[in-house]
Amino acid sequence: MGCRPEWFRPFIALCAFAALRLGEAVGIQLDDVDFLRRTLNIQRQVQRSLPGTVAISPPKYGSERTVFIPAGLTQILASHVQDIGVHGAKNWLFVGPVNGLPPAQNTVGGWWRKAAKAAGLPDVKLHDLRHFYASGLIAAGSDVVTVQRALGHAKATTTLDTYSHLWPTAEGRTRAAAEDLLDEALRIPAGSLRTDAVQSAGIPL
Repeated sequence: MGCRPEWFRPFIALCAFAALRLGEAVGIQLDDVDFLRRTLNIQRQVQRSLPGTVAISPPKYGSERTVFIPAGLTQILASHVQDIGVHGAKNWLFVGPVNGLPPAQNTVGGWWRKAAKAAGLPDVKLHDLRHFYASGLIAAGSDVVTVQRALGHAKATTTLDTYSHLWPTAEGRTRAAAEDLLDEALRIPAGSLRTDAVQSAGIPL
């Protein structure tokens, strides 16, 4: 099987919206996806091996994990299973050009470079999709441990070393909190604001 857009799009979606590493994404089997609970179990990765073969091993740094996936990604994967199907006795979601096995990393890398070039994004690497996902979690207010677990980092320090610049600083949080207070105060009539302040202080009216 060559680079078929109808299945490569779901592969890219796994990398962008579940933060899978390349080897983890090509190693997904049907039983790894819980369509009802919208979870994805990362249990293996496909590594480089001799021509005509692939090597299956546990995820990098022992990063077996469960990823909570959005409904849209669940639908993409369900459509992929229905329209394209799964492959082999192990029900691989993606298959490469040799022996019905998952595609090797260098094969997928070549397909990605072609797709990125066709999209006018030749400098974007497949691994950048993990950074895209992480930055989205952080922008939505996720804490360090949540992002660490989603990405499969062995240590929270790895997550901080990579993404600390994306989390708001204490100064930024202080300004944001003060801004919220100011906005709330300006929406409340002066009399009500005085009453609320007095009651908060425990002063009898």
